[in-house]
Amino acid sequence: MVGELERPLVSNNVDLAQDQSNDLTRNYDLDGECHLNAALLRPPRTQGLVHKQRLSSASRRLALGDSVVGDVSDPLDGILVGQTLKRLVVTEHLVELQTHGRPENQSQNLRFGTENVRPQESVPNTDAISDQRSCLSLQVVSGPSCGLHCSVLSTSTARLPLTLGRVPPSYLLLKDYEVSGKHAMITWNLNKLRWELVDMGSLNGTLLNSCPIHHPDPGSRLWGDPVELASGDTITVGTTSNIYVHISSHNERLVPFGVGMTSDPMSLRRGGKKLPMEDVCYYHWPLPGINQFGVFGICDGHGGVGAAKSASKILPEMVATILTDSVKRERVVSEQDASDVLRDAFSQTEASMNNYYEGCTATLLLVWADADENFFAQCANVGDSACFINMDGKQIKMTEDHKVTSCSERLRIEGIGEPLKDGETRLCGLNLARMLGDKFVKQQDSRFSSEPYISQVVHLKKSSGAFALLASDGLWDVVSFKKAIQLVVQARERHSTETENLAEKIAEVMLNEARTQRTKDNTSIIFIDFDSISTVSSCKVRP
Repeated sequence: MVGELERPLVSNNVDLAQDQSNDLTRNYDLDGECHLNAALLRPPRTQGLVHKQRLSSASRRLALGDSVVGDVSDPLDGILVGQTLKRLVVTEHLVELQTHGRPENQSQNLRFGTENVRPQESVPNTDAISDQRSCLSLQVVSGPSCGLHCSVLSTSTARLPLTLGRVPPSYLLLKDYEVSGKHAMITWNLNKLRWELVDMGSLNGTLLNSCPIHHPDPGSRLWGDPVELASGDTITVGTTSNIYVHISSHNERLVPFGVGMTSDPMSLRRGGKKLPMEDVCYYHWPLPGINQFGVFGICDGHGGVGAAKSASKILPEMVATILTDSVKRERVVSEQDASDVLRDAFSQTEASMNNYYEGCTATLLLVWADADENFFAQCANVGDSACFINMDGKQIKMTEDHKVTSCSERLRIEGIGEPLKDGETRLCGLNLARMLGDKFVKQQDSRFSSEPYISQVVHLKKSSGAFALLASDGLWDVVSFKKAIQLVVQARERHSTETENLAEKIAEVMLNEARTQRTKDNTSIIFIDFDSISTVSSCKVRP
């Protein structure tokens, strides 16, 4: 019975492949991503906001990008209970490898192209992993388990090796019938100081950056050879489950407080198809070259995810660029006010975006520390992705709602001499009056704006129980600020004896509440616990 349980309900008939290589996976593109979108994450040696296009869209099909956030539908829709799923698409390259065995140079180059040659038995990359302490993070970016993520330290012997599979006790449990019960394994090679991936004799094989790493004869159920993992790699199991890899060393600066980030596209009805994902959430700590400043943000797109992706890349870059000016940076610290920085960053981001028919909300929380390690926070936003801080039991609202129906927006619009008519709740079909992008409608109606609301500065007192919660309207449509605070307090009490990943658990509690309340919109959440120490890496982006 165990043997049957571990076999996926998929045949491995490679003869089914007939010029279907274009359908094997989505054509993802890492350009502009800091990664988990994503995302997701960046290798330690490219700290901050320096983006590197790792894969070309013509030769690599498993990087992250446009299709990840849009392809969240359930691949099992229409499948009858008990029906065996067959792999319908296999690339010609994969068929050739399975027929003739692994090419001679496969072990020397696991990436297509010449710019990323990485010998299989090379000396460990000392830039990324300089000693025995390394953190591996995995994010499922497409497939039935999209959004699932986990992290493990190389020193966490109780959690290693890490197994990927369809049945317990797999550490990364994938609800995908094209995945074997025990599909693949990731281990920390103590001798070579590196993470290694090995296929465990899966029926449908495992790909690393589109290249097979399983045994040349998948039907033999023999294990493949261990292959080194690097930050930015994409693992594919089945045909739709893509897993993004991020590796950080102990030298990579960690966020000095707890951070939990999670998201779910949600569905219109329980058990229904997932909605297209148009949210992007991210954080960067520290900003490149600016050790005491970091940003946390959410962009909720409409009309597509393009504007949200652009804003989530450009906005933190603009903040970082402005703060590289030592005079401006010192003024923020001395005056304890970053209003000018935030206002200029939003203005420059809007000018840099070229999204005429897509737009997005943008909520950005800037956090910085002074020389005495006192932390301060200030927020700027357009749209309805809200943020609040709770400190000493008091709620501090950090954002303003920019729906057309909000009082503040109706007053602003009235002030420019073009008041809304009675009962008018939309402008050009949009329920938001402030956003980034949407250049076309802004040309048609001058009542639209990209001017951000700037909050007060909050001094985050030590031992005050302070936390911040940022979320897209998928949460706020069904959960009030007051209810959110109650959930956080309850979760803290429930996990009071735990210190590891507490912020992540609280973020998941909030997301589960949105599911329970049957929200009908994409939901993204960032929870920041200023009273705890973080174990997460410095940069993360997620769709």
